[in-house]
Amino acid sequence: MFLRLLLALSCFVVAGCATQAPLTDSAPPPQARTSEAAPFQSAWVTQPRQEARKAAVTTGPVRPIEQHERLATPPGAIATVDLTSQPDDLWERIRLGFGMQNLDNPTVERHLASFKAHPQTVYNTLERGRKYLYHIVTELEKRGMPSELALLPLVESSFNPMAFSSAKAAGLWQFIPSTGRDFSLQQDWWVDERRDILASTDAALTYLQAVYELQGDWHLALASYNWGENAVVRAVNNNRNTGRPTDFNSLRMPAETSQYVPKLQAIKMIVANPDRYGIRLPDIPNAPYFVTVERTQGIDLALAARLAEMPLPEFIALNPAYNRPVIPGSHDADLVLPVANARRFKENLAAHGGPLVSWKTYSLPRSERVEQVAQRLRISAESLRQTNGLAPRARLSAGYTLLVPDNADVNAPLEAAPATPKKNARAPRAETKGSAKAKTVRTATPRKAATARPAANSAGKAAAKPRPAARAAARPRAN
Repeated sequence: MFLRLLLALSCFVVAGCATQAPLTDSAPPPQARTSEAAPFQSAWVTQPRQEARKAAVTTGPVRPIEQHERLATPPGAIATVDLTSQPDDLWERIRLGFGMQNLDNPTVERHLASFKAHPQTVYNTLERGRKYLYHIVTELEKRGMPSELALLPLVESSFNPMAFSSAKAAGLWQFIPSTGRDFSLQQDWWVDERRDILASTDAALTYLQAVYELQGDWHLALASYNWGENAVVRAVNNNRNTGRPTDFNSLRMPAETSQYVPKLQAIKMIVANPDRYGIRLPDIPNAPYFVTVERTQGIDLALAARLAEMPLPEFIALNPAYNRPVIPGSHDADLVLPVANARRFKENLAAHGGPLVSWKTYSLPRSERVEQVAQRLRISAESLRQTNGLAPRARLSAGYTLLVPDNADVNAPLEAAPATPKKNARAPRAETKGSAKAKTVRTATPRKAATARPAANSAGKAAAKPRPAARAAARPRAN
C-alpha cells in the first residue's frame, strides 16, 4: 500500500514540473526575504531560478539578460582601474597617479578656506600651469614618483617661470643659486637654467628623489626641499633623541616650511574633488603642449618668436632662461615651442634670408656712465639699461661688457671726459680781522665712483657684476 501511495505522489510531481509555464518578461521577480530568513536566502532564491532556466531550455529560446539586470561590479568585489589606457583629461591622469599619504594637519583647512575664498585665483594659476603640467606629469611617471608633485610649482612659484624671490630663488621650482649649481643648472651672463623649463624640472625631480630616499617619507622630503635636507635630519634626530614622534606634524620647523606641505595637500584635495570645494579647474587635455626644436646657431628672441608666429611673451614663457634678448649660439639647448608652432618655425626659418642675430658684445675702454656710453654709440640710454639690466644711475667700470645693437659704431673716437664739478665742496672761509693765522681751507673729499650694482633685468634676473677686461673678453659672443 505504501509503495502505491509513493508511486502516485511521484507521478503528481513529475506532471506538475512538465506543465510549468516558461519565464516571461511579465513574470514578477521573486520577492526578497526578510532578515529573519537570511540564513536560508541563497537556497530560497537559487532553486526557483534553476527550475526556471530548465523550463526555458525545454520550452523555448533563451531570454537575453536585460540591461538593468547586469551588474557592473559583483557585490563584494573590488572595482579595478585600467592604468594601461590613458584618460583624455589631464586632471584625471593626475588623480590616478596620486601616491602620497594625506596630511592630517589643521593648517590644511586654513589653506582650503583661502582657496575657496579666491576661486578665480586658483583657476588662473592652474591655467598658467597648462603649458608645463603635461611635461611634469610625464617625467614623474617615468621616475615612478607620485603625481601630487606636479602641483608643487603652484606652491613654489604659482607656475610663473620668471618668479624671483627675496632669497634669490628663481624659476618654476625656485632654486637658489647654490642648489642650482649643485644640480648643474648653468647660471652666467647669458643664461640662467634655473628658469629653464626642461632643465629645472629634471633637476627638481632629481632633488626630490634624493631627499625622499634620505627621509623615506614624502612629507619630510618636501620639507627638505623647502628647508634643506640637513635641517630636517637635525630636527628628526632631535625628536628621536627626546622620545618624540618624527613625523612632519611633530617637528619644529620655520613658519614657511610648516605652511608649505599643508598648502600642497590643500591643492591636492581641490584637484581630487573640485566640485566639493566649489572651484572650477581649467580644461587641460592629456596631450603634449610643447615639443623641442633643435637649433645650431644663435638667434634673437624677438626673431625666433616672429618665425614661430607667437607673441614674444608667450615665447618667453616657454623659453624663459635667457638673460639677454638673444639666444647665444654657444648655449646647447633646444627651443621649446607649442606643437602647432614648431612646424611653422621650421618653415619660416628655412625661408628666412637675413641674419639671425642683431646684437654684439662691447667692452668699455674706460669708466663711463650709461648716458655717456649711449650718447657715444648713438643709442637710447633706456634701451641700453634694459638690455643689460643696469640700474638707472649705474657707473660702468673699464672692461665692463655690454650687449649693444649690431649696427652701433663701437669704434667711434672717445671724447675727452668733461670736467665734473665736485659736489659738496665748501668755499674757503674768509680770514677775520685780527686773526692770529690764516685758517686751513677745507674741501669735501671726492666720493669714490660707484660701480654698477646688479639689478633686475628684462628677463627677471640680476645682472652680472662688472668684471675685469680679461674675463669680460672671454665671454661668448652672440653668434
